[in-house]
Amino acid sequence: MKLGANSVLFGGFDLETAMQHIAWAGYDGIELSAIKGMCEHLDLDRWQEQKSTIQELAKQFNLELLAIEEAALDEQRLLTAFQACSEIGIPVVNIGPGGKAGDEETLKQSIAVMARMAEQAERYGVTLCVKAHVGAAIWNTPTTLQAMAAIPSPGFGIDMDPSHIYRSGENPVQALPQVLSRVRHVHIRDCVPTSGGPGAPEEQACGRGNIDLFGYVKVLVDEGYAGPVDLEIIGAGQYDLSRCATIAAESRGYLNAVLKSLGAR
Repeated sequence: MKLGANSVLFGGFDLETAMQHIAWAGYDGIELSAIKGMCEHLDLDRWQEQKSTIQELAKQFNLELLAIEEAALDEQRLLTAFQACSEIGIPVVNIGPGGKAGDEETLKQSIAVMARMAEQAERYGVTLCVKAHVGAAIWNTPTTLQAMAAIPSPGFGIDMDPSHIYRSGENPVQALPQVLSRVRHVHIRDCVPTSGGPGAPEEQACGRGNIDLFGYVKVLVDEGYAGPVDLEIIGAGQYDLSRCATIAAESRGYLNAVLKSLGAR
């Protein structure tokens, strides 16, 4: 599996700075943040202008382009994301499910939209991945399984984020095998709070929280998962560069050590 970092951690800085520090921390690749209103290192409204720069920076810093996080369940914006990723050479588009937890109608609506968009993703040769998200229509393992059952397209996959599963009241180590057959991307971070948000950025650094990330990664290794594992730290937009770089490096060191201890590196 490839270890990457979502550029949203470096949301207060330009893409070159983000790539440079992610490379210095030792990651194999990068997930480009295309989250409107939060961090747009990939600006989908002008991706054609950015294409060559992104490709050149990736080559310069020896980073594989592993995924983008577009986040929103917006059909027109996703079509643009699929085209951009197809032409730039990025295999995965990550989104949240939208809707509201416990609301069956919004769950059905979200699944219907994702089913349509997965077919479009397949046409472009990319994979649309959704993760269970606290407060959203898909928020735990049972709702994730509903989406998996309803969307057979190979253009659809699960982005398994242990921090959201942990805050839904489940054990991520036990939840992972239930969905792993469709997992095509992993967002990874640690977590201290058991509900609400994931905590301060430094609490999200791998190894600082209460999630059994060793056990989680062991399941990935034992089951032969070979997709991207991208660190996703949110809330660091106002942090100075040294704090962001520390979180990136600490997390990569932890994950690399876990993989080495499991014979996967």
